[in-house]
Amino acid sequence: MSLAFPVFIQGLALSFGLIVAIGAQNAFVLRQGLRREHVGSVVLFCAVADGVLIAAGVLGMAHALGERPGLSRALALAGAAFLAAYGVQALRRARGAHSLRAAEGTGTAGRAAVLAQAAAFTLLNPHVYLDTVLLVGSIGAQQPVGLRGWFVAGASAASLFWFGLLGYGARWLAPWFARPKAWQMLDGLVGLTMLALAVLLVRGALIGF
Repeated sequence: MSLAFPVFIQGLALSFGLIVAIGAQNAFVLRQGLRREHVGSVVLFCAVADGVLIAAGVLGMAHALGERPGLSRALALAGAAFLAAYGVQALRRARGAHSLRAAEGTGTAGRAAVLAQAAAFTLLNPHVYLDTVLLVGSIGAQQPVGLRGWFVAGASAASLFWFGLLGYGARWLAPWFARPKAWQMLDGLVGLTMLALAVLLVRGALIGF
């Protein structure tokens, strides 16, 4: 259990840092929260979709890596480079001004139509596969076999928390997210977190193999 908690937190921090980036999916969930329209279904769909992709990535990458420590080390260093670049990009965004506003839309849509839109925003975005399957999957696959479930749980919990926060806290969060200063603070935190995770990956690649 002593090792499980740090692995859970690593998965949580990594997933959270990737998911909070401004995008159409976040704006869609925020819009549904503001309209109070099928919020639970949308939040659950987005969170479960992320969880399934993360688990598939971890299990698939673990199988692909097998007993090849050289490939595992290369993926760890590549992941560290990506996270470092992502962190630097987030810190640069923190110096600019941007905001997240709910997507446009009027009228009332049925649950099936809303979930179809959620599926499109989630599954038709190529970045979701790069983030959840490739990046999160490759990092999670490097955890000890008995701890991979904790990593997946942490990464999935970040998705559930974030989408739940956007959906159910929309009326309180929308004015806050509309302020550039709020996103500057969040981007700064995300940037530092990603850089810290990159350092941990490099350390693991150099020492753990």
